[in-house]
Amino acid sequence: MKKYITIGLLLILATYSLWQISRSTSFQLFGEIVASVDTTEKIVAITFDDGPWNIKYTTDVIQTLDSLNVKATFFLNGRGIEQNFDAAKNLVLAGHQIGNHGYSHQRLVFKGFDTVKNEIESTNALIREIGYENDIYFRPPYGSKLFVLPYYLKQHDITTVTWDLAPETFDGAGQTSSYISNTVIENAVPGSIILLHVLGSGNSQAREALKPIVEGLRAKGFRFVTLSELLGKKTSSTVS
Repeated sequence: MKKYITIGLLLILATYSLWQISRSTSFQLFGEIVASVDTTEKIVAITFDDGPWNIKYTTDVIQTLDSLNVKATFFLNGRGIEQNFDAAKNLVLAGHQIGNHGYSHQRLVFKGFDTVKNEIESTNALIREIGYENDIYFRPPYGSKLFVLPYYLKQHDITTVTWDLAPETFDGAGQTSSYISNTVIENAVPGSIILLHVLGSGNSQAREALKPIVEGLRAKGFRFVTLSELLGKKTSSTVS
């Protein structure tokens, strides 16, 4: 009986450890992962996940960023690009950086190699179709990864980019625009990668928080850069 109890405890421990690895924003089993950049320069990158789901919201966000003179990084879904091709193309025309967030936004944990390959490569192809020509980073849907996904990314020399500041997912977080903006302003540090969701119908609070975030961080001396510009600095959260 003691033997079976020990085996059971070991299985629980192993499962918990794998779960922690799969959701970590600063560690993966293979390849390079970046959650923030180690720099004393007061620069941050603001990044957005998902979509584009609606050309109106995409246009609103583009206009807001343009009025603030901010270039951001959008991690788009292949399905979103297909359904809203003009909206996605407008992000490129506005000078924003585009990243890969998978085709279908499914969790790529315990998925086969072909599934991972198709999710990434089909979306990369669509990103090229909308006119984006620079390096394409990858952000796992829900931040989830374990074996196959990081192995594929390492084999293809693709950097995984996560975040160190995601106000919408903090435990107990209120979803008001003031909560979102205040959380970012109070917690951002030099080299932070900020994650927000702004392109969907349910993301009005995050959209409303954009201007206060930019104005608040600028008042503290911060400057906004794209991920490529930020990653040009020495990274503090990488695994090779």
